[in-house]
Amino acid sequence: MDDKSMENTPYICVKALEKGVSIIGVTRGEVTKIHHTEKLDQGEVLIAQFTSNTSAIKVRGQAEIYTQFGMILAEKPEKE
Repeated sequence: MDDKSMENTPYICVKALEKGVSIIGVTRGEVTKIHHTEKLDQGEVLIAQFTSNTSAIKVRGQAEIYTQFGMILAEKPEKE
């Protein structure tokens, strides 16, 4: 992918609200695979971009996720 086509590629910003928030990048194609993982401590911020290789980004843990559509709050699931 050249620099010009990357200019309008969507991205997200993730701010960890607790220690140990996981960010997982998932590949495109017939078989999806995890291709990148990051762990954030409380207060750390990661900016991630969707690319020709990355079709999805999974966030696990308490975090604020900022997108072009607004902010989403990721929370810990309640224990059953």
